[in-house]
Amino acid sequence: MRKSYLAIIPALNEEHTIASVIDGVRLHAPQFDVVVIDDGSSDRTREVSEAAGAPVIRHPFNLGIGGAVQSGFSYAQENGYDFMVQVDGDGQHDPAEVAKLIDRMAQNGVDMVCGSRFMEKTGYAAPRARRTGIRIFSAILSRIVGQQVTDPTSGFRLFNRRAIGLFARDYPHDYPEVEAVLMLHFHQLRMCEVPVTMYQRGGGVSSISTGKSAYYMIKVLMAIVVGLVRARPVVEPGDEPPVAAAHGI
Repeated sequence: MRKSYLAIIPALNEEHTIASVIDGVRLHAPQFDVVVIDDGSSDRTREVSEAAGAPVIRHPFNLGIGGAVQSGFSYAQENGYDFMVQVDGDGQHDPAEVAKLIDRMAQNGVDMVCGSRFMEKTGYAAPRARRTGIRIFSAILSRIVGQQVTDPTSGFRLFNRRAIGLFARDYPHDYPEVEAVLMLHFHQLRMCEVPVTMYQRGGGVSSISTGKSAYYMIKVLMAIVVGLVRARPVVEPGDEPPVAAAHGI
């Protein structure tokens, strides 16, 4: 049976990069359908995406990255996709490396694969304050989940059907990546990482500016604490993960 693949591209004011991201996914991961999640952009992100031939899910106002990605999970579940990859619209993620995520999922049989900037030296230079926060989150999560998590804030992720089902029902909306790792762990789903190359954003403005780094760290640490005690919906018995085939057709 042919497996189905979806690439979601969450975007906020990414009119200068979104077309190249769409084209990159189609070139390097042609088995993936592409959908742009326009999270209340005030520029021409929607028009440029549609001109590039991608359907757009348009939020009338900004919900944040978690809300945008959950719209993607809901779309993937409603349309029966077996796998979903998140490729951000700012050009930081290399669509040519989607194949690495697919291959690692096929090899390890996990529910989520994260592209990591820090498993190998790739020359990626995060601001000092943000890199400090990432190290703190990495240490805490690694201790909780019982495995090394090197890049807990990476948004370059591949999910199978079981993870899609979980996150379509419940996904953190503020700074979701760290708490999503906790959710997988507490629902007894599995994840792993694969080294990837990431680039500085090609346009738009990061939601985590230098001045907001301390606020971001406090919010994420609070989210971890809340995530440790918060009741979560369970994965339905029928949401069994399919087995990924390498490069997945």
